[in-house]
Amino acid sequence: MEKRELGLRIKMLRERKGWSQNALANLAGVSPTYIYQLERGEKSPTVEYLAYICDALGITLEQFFGPQDLPPQQKNRVEDLSPTQLSLLNDFLNSL
Repeated sequence: MEKRELGLRIKMLRERKGWSQNALANLAGVSPTYIYQLERGEKSPTVEYLAYICDALGITLEQFFGPQDLPPQQKNRVEDLSPTQLSLLNDFLNSL
């Protein structure tokens, strides 16, 4: 997932909760500026910080990267992965 896609995913999940960037930042223990930069695709979070954001949103990292509830343009991305890409994705998720 590219920085821009990752940021849009965070924004979509945040907006579904009806939260401001400040609210998510407070719950995740990060700065509002950081959330703003993530959502604009200006920064990439570490796995640790993404886990804080996911915890605040009430989801797991697996759910964050999973195919459910993705924007329409992102649906079926997992199904389009090659066996090698799926293996790499599974290895990454299992390492968390």
